[in-house]
Amino acid sequence: MSLLQVQGLCKAFGGVRAVDQVDFALAPGELLALIGPNGAGKSTLFNMIGGQLAPSAGSIRLDGREIAGLSPRRIWARGVGRTFQVAATFGTLTVAENVQMALLSHQRRVFSFWRGAAAQHRGQALALLEQVDMREQADRPCSELAYGDVKRVELAMALSNAPRLLLMDEPTAGMAPAERHALMGLTRRLVDERGMAVLFTEHSMDVVFAHADRIVVLARGRLIAQGPPAQVREDARVQEVYFGRGSTFAAGPGEGA
Repeated sequence: MSLLQVQGLCKAFGGVRAVDQVDFALAPGELLALIGPNGAGKSTLFNMIGGQLAPSAGSIRLDGREIAGLSPRRIWARGVGRTFQVAATFGTLTVAENVQMALLSHQRRVFSFWRGAAAQHRGQALALLEQVDMREQADRPCSELAYGDVKRVELAMALSNAPRLLLMDEPTAGMAPAERHALMGLTRRLVDERGMAVLFTEHSMDVVFAHADRIVVLARGRLIAQGPPAQVREDARVQEVYFGRGSTFAAGPGEGA
């Protein structure tokens, strides 16, 4: 059974349709990659699912309930987590404090100053950090971490609302090859353990073809292919639109996404 169902999704900016009649579904326990050349409409589609943009038409259902047009906060409250291309952490706070802040936000607790909240939810924060292999660095300031570790902290923060669906926007951007595969391997482990679904955009084709269960390909706002990696790799239309006539997919880093 599908957790996320996207049907007839459209977004127009003036006379330009950035996303045009897109349909796909995502099941629990599945990693789905969203790829396409520059200007394909991926960011627009991604932001409609996350609530940053309202669709012009179409439906986005999470576990059968319509979420199209809801605010990011309301979508988050329904069990959708998100990470960003540029990791969003507080460098002056410790690793644990960053996760504690995310937990407090999930509970809709507002504090003018961190001091009053510093002792709250530490146990939960440490448990989340354990899941992303960052427990031993819990008391280090985020400003001292390597970028790959910052992305792990952000992932722990995204798990603070126990998401059923996790949206990951360019999760491995700026990372070395070994770090990219380590992060996505960790994501796979979390998907298997939690039974959640992941939708991610990605520039690096080595990451896409190594870790995605299925791939959705957009071009000029339209869905041109979807299926398992081997099927998408051999799709003639994808090869032509994504890389140019006569090209084939390689397992290495890809072009524009």
